[in-house]
This record gives sequence, C-alpha cells and structure tokens, in this order.
Amino acid sequence: MKNKVVKLTNRSFVRNVIIMASGTAAAQVIALLSSPIITRLYGPEAYGMMGVFQSTVQIIIPVAALTYPVAIVLPKSDQDAKGLMRLSLYISIVLSLLLFLVILFFNESIVKLLNIKAISSYMFLLPVVILFAGLMQINEQWLIRTRQFKITARTEFYRSLFVNGGRISIGLFYPVASVLITLTAIENGIRALMMKLYLRNSTYVMNDKKGNETSLKGLAKQYKDFPIYRSPQVFLEKLQGSIPVLLLTIFFGPIATGFFTISRTVLSVPSQLIGKSIGDVFYPRISEAINKKENTSKLILNATLGLGAVGIIPYGIIVFFGPWIFTFIFGSDWLMAGKYAQWMAFWVFCMFLNRPSTRALPALFAQAFQLRYTVLTLIVRLIAFMVGYILFSNDLVALAFLSISAGFLNLVLIFLTLRISKKFDNENVLD
Repeated sequence: MKNKVVKLTNRSFVRNVIIMASGTAAAQVIALLSSPIITRLYGPEAYGMMGVFQSTVQIIIPVAALTYPVAIVLPKSDQDAKGLMRLSLYISIVLSLLLFLVILFFNESIVKLLNIKAISSYMFLLPVVILFAGLMQINEQWLIRTRQFKITARTEFYRSLFVNGGRISIGLFYPVASVLITLTAIENGIRALMMKLYLRNSTYVMNDKKGNETSLKGLAKQYKDFPIYRSPQVFLEKLQGSIPVLLLTIFFGPIATGFFTISRTVLSVPSQLIGKSIGDVFYPRISEAINKKENTSKLILNATLGLGAVGIIPYGIIVFFGPWIFTFIFGSDWLMAGKYAQWMAFWVFCMFLNRPSTRALPALFAQAFQLRYTVLTLIVRLIAFMVGYILFSNDLVALAFLSISAGFLNLVLIFLTLRISKKFDNENVLD
C-alpha cells in the first residue's frame, strides 16, 4: 500500500507530508502529555465552557476572509497570489470591525438566540479571533503555495507549546475557564506572528517580480467562487461540526459538552497528525496534477486508501477500549468521555479518510456541489441527533445517532468526489 501511494504521488510529496507531520506530531505530543494535567486542573465544567467558545470560534474562523486565502495557492503568478493576500487582509479587517459593532449593539440578543450565556462575557474576543484567523490563513496558504512546509511545521509546534504551557502554568494558580478561553482566542495570532517572523528570513524568490499584477477588483471577480460557494460551505461545515456542542449544551448542560470536547480533542490527533498534513500538501499537488492533465481520480483514491491503512488501528483501539483509556489517562471523572469516544470514532475515522476529497473539490471546480452536499449533511445530522434525544432522552444515544449518520455521509462524499474526478479526467484528455 505504501509503495503504491509513493509511486502515484512522488518522493517530493511524501517528503513534504513527513515534514508537515513531524511538526504536527511534536505539537500533538505536547497536547497529549499536557492533557492529563489540564483536565485535572480545570475539570469538565471549565472544559465545557471552552468547548462552547471553541465551537463558536470554529464557525467564524474559516470565513474570516471569505475563504479568499484558500485561493492563494491557485494563481500561476506570484504577483496575483500576493494580491489575494492583500485582498484577504482587507476583508479580515472589515469583517472584524463589523462583528465588533454587531456585538456592541446586539450582544444580549445573540447570546439568547444561540443559548450561549456561559460565554457571554467573552463575546468581545470574537472580533480579535477573526482578525488573527485571517492573518494566520494568509500566511499559511502562502507557505503552502511556496512549499515552505518546514516553517508551517515549526509554528504549529511552538503554538502548541505556548498554548498548552500557558494552560498549565496559569492553571496551577488560577484554574478557571477564562484562562482556557483567552488562550483559545489568541492562539491563531501567536501562530501568525511566528509565521511572519520566519518569512522575513525566507530564501524564497518570487517567480514573476516584474510581471503584470491583476487588480484587487479583478482578483475578487476571478476567484468569486470562493466567497459565493466555498465560504458558505465552510461556514455550514463548521456549523455542523459545532452542532453537537451546541445541542449538548442546550439539552444536557456544560458537563456533557466537556466530555464531548475532550473526546473530540483526543480523536482528532490522527487527523491533525497525518490527515491535515496530507491535505495541506495534497492541495497544491492536485492543482499541479490538473494543470499537467494527470489522472486525478487515482491520486485521490490512493491517498484515501493510504489514510485508511494508517487510521484503522488507532480508531479501532478507541472503539474497543475507549472508556478504559480515558479513565486511565484523564481520571475517573472522564469515564463518560470514553463512552462518547467509542461512538465518535467511526465518524472521525471517516472524516480522516475524506481529507483528499475535500481538498480536491475546489481544484476540480466542484464548490457548488460541495455547498449543496454540506447543506444536506447539516440537515441529516440535526435530524439524527434530535431523533436520538426525543426517543431516548439520553446524551450518549443522541450522540451515537449523530456519529453513525455523519460517518456514512463522509463515505458517500468520498464516493461522489471520485465520480466527479473521473468525469473531470474524461473531459480533460489525460497525457
């Protein structure tokens, strides 16, 4: 399996994945080693409040610049890529200011509407989150475009060291939810700053310093598919990822949210370690394959199969031994989190598998399809959770219904993406 993946991609692809994974691995080691200490310092309720804030943040972060940063990888001209960076920065600043004004005048209404009273005191951190997220995305996509993966890996490691070190060192004296929430709000800003400092010493030479630069208006129009289709799609995708937190908070309280948050954190380790690394490297690779008229469907399929071979063991272990593992690592208070993780493992494993597919769809000009499918999955997940809640009034059963439906929906997305890529290959004669 490994030889096939290497053959169908190339040595450069695998080397870049290893570079990205090494930084992410170091960051995840820090997170895992610090988690038993952090969970004992703060407890499920504080973790639950952080989970509610994280869910809110995860909804708005991807649309901080209307997803224009994702387009930075695509232009042939570095000048146009730089133009997209400026456009993204301006949009982030404007959206940050608009959100500040909205919160200033409608804070109480928003809190009541979303039932997030637990974090009402921290709403004014959200404009800061948007600005920092925009800066981080701009730098990150430029690094992906220029294949400076070592910088991305280093900054991920130092971000984890700072955030988790702060949670522990401050928590020893002041173990309250505000510490977790504040560090969550500023972590993207820390990473963006480190990226910028590394970029100052970068040896990368632009490929067209004297080329003709497209105007910002022209770039906005050329890549309008991103705000029109990808931005709402990503927003809905993150919204459905946050639905369990919001629903658990509404129907079962912050302690249930705390169990879900720590379960998701642990289950996301393989995805962050390998899945994201492959996704970040795979995006410019699939764009290159399209430009060279290579077989994109085989590229997507073999990357997916490779991820399956890697992920089946860790997620399988959680399915069989989740409660025991969580109790042993985090303490007896977290037994229910282990039961959550047993059901969530299938869902997160399928998300792990679909990384190549979700990264390929923008390059395949299938963002309208991706938006429609995201709307469908959002509706199905909501129905699944509510059926479990209404019939059984049990948080574990409701989460199990949602996890099973979400897992199968991810598998269907992979199948449909392969069909789209085969059609794309047929329409673009392969070499």
